[in-house]
Amino acid sequence: MAKKYSPVKILKVRKGATLREIYRASREQFTAADLARFCQDEPMIPAEQFLAEMETIYEKAMRRYDNKKKSKKKK
Repeated sequence: MAKKYSPVKILKVRKGATLREIYRASREQFTAADLARFCQDEPMIPAEQFLAEMETIYEKAMRRYDNKKKSKKKK
């Protein structure tokens, strides 16, 4: 049976390990394949487009917030 790919790597440390031991184990278990996975180029969008999307989300949330605020005042 083929091993399933897990996007989260499980770090093997002993129970009750100190923070120093956990960091040492993570450095030892970090492989070249892990580094390659972190260095892959991903598709990107222009900053202006991202900012415009965030502004529309913010405006939508503020309208919802203002509507809730107004409905509480009417009661």
